[in-house]
Amino acid sequence: ALGGGYLHWGHFEMIRLTIGRGMDPKTTFAIWRVPAPSKPVTRKSLGHRMGGGKGPIDRYVTAVKSGRLVVEVGGRCEFGEVKPFLTQVARKLPFPAVPVSRHDLQRMRREEEEKRLNNQNPWTFERVVAANMLGMRKYLSPRDLQLKGRYWGKFFLKHRV
Repeated sequence: ALGGGYLHWGHFEMIRLTIGRGMDPKTTFAIWRVPAPSKPVTRKSLGHRMGGGKGPIDRYVTAVKSGRLVVEVGGRCEFGEVKPFLTQVARKLPFPAVPVSRHDLQRMRREEEEKRLNNQNPWTFERVVAANMLGMRKYLSPRDLQLKGRYWGKFFLKHRV
């Protein structure tokens, strides 16, 4: 997943059916890398007046963070064999996603580490937050401090730029 979002039972069913149609069960297998939907999402009925408290549970979802693997395919197969149906699954997900092989994943992580080490800009996220410039700590959550601002900016929030 290149971006975060929620998966509900319909997305899980779509992934299961698409992968089931594309792979050979005698030589390959698929493993879920995300848990089953457990977070309740509430919604009020259409045409219901405001007030009256929280609405009933509408569905259950699973939160998926950026950089997370959703499903893993293995067995006696090459990446070229599984890439077409994994691309189809990635297009249908409610957040941006791409199919990656083990080598692609290692390359992406290596490039991210190289960018971090070769950064020439002296104003890093850590330095700005440590000095509390412009009172930034007031607007940051503990999760932002833990992730060091990794999932913000042009690449991850294109609609905000």
